[in-house]
Amino acid sequence: MKRQNLPLYAIALAILIVGLTFAGVPVQTILVGLLALACPLMMLFMMGGHDDSDRHSDHRQ
Repeated sequence: MKRQNLPLYAIALAILIVGLTFAGVPVQTILVGLLALACPLMMLFMMGGHDDSDRHSDHRQ
């Protein structure tokens, strides 16, 4: 995940929350869902900037 895509993900999440609210989903249910997703989302955001290209390259000269 690239850092430049983070604002797009935030906008998509905001649109989803507003859409669910307008669809009649209670705010408490949305908050519980966000709380359940907090750990995996934080892992994606925190580990997304790491690049695995070093692991695939051949370091032998």
